[in-house]
Formats: sequence, C-alpha cells, structure tokens
Amino acid sequence: MIPTLNKPVIGITLGDLNGIGIECIIKTFSDQRILEFCTPVVFASNKAINFYRKGLPEHNLNANIIKEFAKLNHKQLNIFSVWEDEVAITPGTLNETGGKYAVMSLMAAAEALKENKIQALVTSPIHKKNVQSDQFPFTGHTPFLQQYFEAKDVLMFMVAANMRVGLVTEHVPVSEVSKHITKEKIISKLRLMKDSLRRDFGIDKPRIAVLGLNPHAGDDGLIGKEDEEIIRPAVIEAKKSDILVFGPYASDGFFARGHHEKFDGILAMYHDQGLIPFKSLAFGEGVNYTAGLSVVRTSPDHGTAFDIAGKDKADESSFREAVFSALDILAKRNGYAEAHRNPLRKMSTAVLRNAVDEKIDE
Repeated sequence: MIPTLNKPVIGITLGDLNGIGIECIIKTFSDQRILEFCTPVVFASNKAINFYRKGLPEHNLNANIIKEFAKLNHKQLNIFSVWEDEVAITPGTLNETGGKYAVMSLMAAAEALKENKIQALVTSPIHKKNVQSDQFPFTGHTPFLQQYFEAKDVLMFMVAANMRVGLVTEHVPVSEVSKHITKEKIISKLRLMKDSLRRDFGIDKPRIAVLGLNPHAGDDGLIGKEDEEIIRPAVIEAKKSDILVFGPYASDGFFARGHHEKFDGILAMYHDQGLIPFKSLAFGEGVNYTAGLSVVRTSPDHGTAFDIAGKDKADESSFREAVFSALDILAKRNGYAEAHRNPLRKMSTAVLRNAVDEKIDE
C-alpha cells in the first residue's frame, strides 16, 4: 500500500472495556508508519486508553484528545471523548460496565460514520452477553449496523489473502440452522458476495463455491433433504442470474483437497462450518468484513480474549490487518465508482471530442 496525501479518517471502537481491544489499538497505532496511510479516531475516553497504556511501557503512543472533528491531528491517533466518567476497568472480567461503554463507543462511531465524519469503521470485539439491553437488543455488530444503515441484507464475510468465506446463517444454534436455510436467503447472500467481490475486492468475474449443509452434501438425499431440495435449486437459479457459482460441495473434502484456493468466495451454511476451516487455513491474519452495507466496516477475527486481557499478551496482527483491509476496500470502492460513473456521459464526451477532432481536421 502506498501512502496517500488524502488520508482516509478511520473510526475505531474500543470494544469491551475489559477485553483486549484497547491493547490491540495501542500496539497498532504505536507504530507511526500506519499514520502515513490513515487518520485514526478512537471513540473512547483518554482515561480508558491511559489505563492500558501504563501496562504497555514498550509501546510509545502519541495521542490527540478531541471533542470535535475540526481538531483532528492527522499525524497522531485521535481520541474522540465519548465520556469522561471515572470507570472501574477490570481486565478479564465479564460485567455490565464492559458492555455499557462498548455500546457507547459503537453508537458514537456509527453516528460519525453516518454523518461522513469518518470514512470507514473498524470495530474491536464485544461480548454478546453483556451488551444486551433495551437500547441495544442486538446479538452483535452486524445486525446493529444492518439496521442502523438500513441495509436490506448483509453478509458476514471472513477474508484473508488466500480465502474468503461468507455465511448464510451467523449466530444461530446448530439445532435451528436448517430452519434458516432457504432458497431465497442463499440467493440473497450469493448476490451480496458477488457484488462485494466486484466492488470491494476488484474481482470482475468472481467464482463462488457453495457448501452443502449435511455430511457429504446430503449424499443425493440419503443424509438430509436440504442439499437437494433447497441448496442445489438455489445454485441453479443463481446461475441464471449471471452469478458464476458452483456446488453444493461436501465441506470436509472441499477444504481437505485445497479447493478453497480455487474460488474467489465460499458460501457456508452456518457459523462453524465456515469459520473453523477459515481460522485454520487462512494465511496471514483474518478479517471480518460486513458486505452489503453502504459503508465500510471491518473487525479482527478474534473475540474479547478475557483470559489474556491486561497482560500484554494480545497479538494485534488481526486488528492491524482489519485497519489495512478497510483502507484497501475504500480504495477499491472508489476505483469501482469511478470506473462506473455515468458511462453515458463518458460516451457522449467521447463522441463530442471525436466530432471536434474531425472538424479541426477539415
């Protein structure tokens, strides 16, 4: 990635106060080189950042505290003050406080994103249990952002250098997965994946693989009917909609034979079917991307990691990759928009230019 003079402003949520989110933020932006590519803004409080900074003496973080975006410093990490309360931070503890301030950070960042004060959002991990409230009745970032930005449908898209895996169902109990597998939902996710691969990843004609639900993709209906009665018809219909899609494949053989590297995207039916092989086989650090939103949102592919929180043991690689992925997607989107901007006007301009040239030649 080449540094740019017009650096995007990237919003960062701090995640659970008691998790590893803040540690990853400090470690990432202590490396001044990343500031050549973006202007980061963390939605938090200086006190929360300082609490963890004291335990990371080897990381020199330069920060600028602001309450309005006019005061952004483009050569430092900016801390946008969302609260100034004295908050009891207890690393490694799952409690109401950690969830409350995680939601406050997320709400402030989402508002800034909607108002175009930031160009993309990178979210640190939250815990689904302690964020639940009347004000936040969501199971995680993805459903919240879908509603907040009024997206008809979204795709949880795990991306890495050598594979990209999307999910039909996300945080659904295994006992209920089959109830949520429908032809319409599969086709919707395939369209989202195709559009995202083209617009966000620069792949003009993406090849997409679909995994079956049952062992051996149902063995022609011997092990469950969903593969033959729902998934295969969805694949056939998607092909008619100009989606280059194949399957359904038995997931064990698919990954064991390395087929995941032959496709631009893979659609899994449920969470662990897609994420276990992704986290096992993805080269480099994986990133969670929400495809289908009008905005860009990425996240590291790990959770709050309470067991190592506050111990200077967190690996910031996935978080850093989430930042760079957001920047890459922004650049790809801008390029795609430019290439597809008002083609009729471009054609008319070309016709006019040719007419002028011909007139001059006369």
